[in-house]
Amino acid sequence: MFVPNSFKFDNLSDQVAFMKQYSFATMITAHDNLPLATQLPFFVDDTGDTLLLKSHFAAANEQTKYIEANTSLVIFSEPHAYISPSHYDKTESVPTWDYIAVHVYGKVRIVDDEYTKSAMLEQMIKFYEKDYLKQWENLPEKYRKGMMKGIVAFEMEVSAIQGQKKLSQNKTSAERNRIVQQLEKSEIAVEKDLARYIREIDT
Repeated sequence: MFVPNSFKFDNLSDQVAFMKQYSFATMITAHDNLPLATQLPFFVDDTGDTLLLKSHFAAANEQTKYIEANTSLVIFSEPHAYISPSHYDKTESVPTWDYIAVHVYGKVRIVDDEYTKSAMLEQMIKFYEKDYLKQWENLPEKYRKGMMKGIVAFEMEVSAIQGQKKLSQNKTSAERNRIVQQLEKSEIAVEKDLARYIREIDT
């Protein structure tokens, strides 16, 4: 990722918190010079010495054939918004886009054994909807096993992280304030989220 110095986002704990908050991401793996991409929910495991991303594909997804042999890229990207030049002091200005993104690289290990795969699914359930866990545990065993056969679970050991926060840091405080006021009026949730991040620059 190209990251200008003024937009660097390289604090690891903040990057991990961002990935956990915006955990539905795009995983990209190349095969024969062709990038394959899938949108997936991730469980970000930072409890050990190595940062791990855990998720699962549908078993029929072709990308599963290549994820162990190649380095994959996972892109976490939210929130974002169009920024009008009407907020700037200078007439000689152009539109832009403010956003936050984290790119994560790593090698994947497919999880085959039933016990570990089940434990990974329980981690995902507890993270996304812990109240569903009881229902999952009470489903017929045959049904649960059938569901697990239909997925390819994996964990990705993170080898590199790049981050960018493009939040109008190159503009004046007054210009950012006008941007924030506009975004806070938006009915789009991610634009309101972006306003909060921009406001933090001047606090």
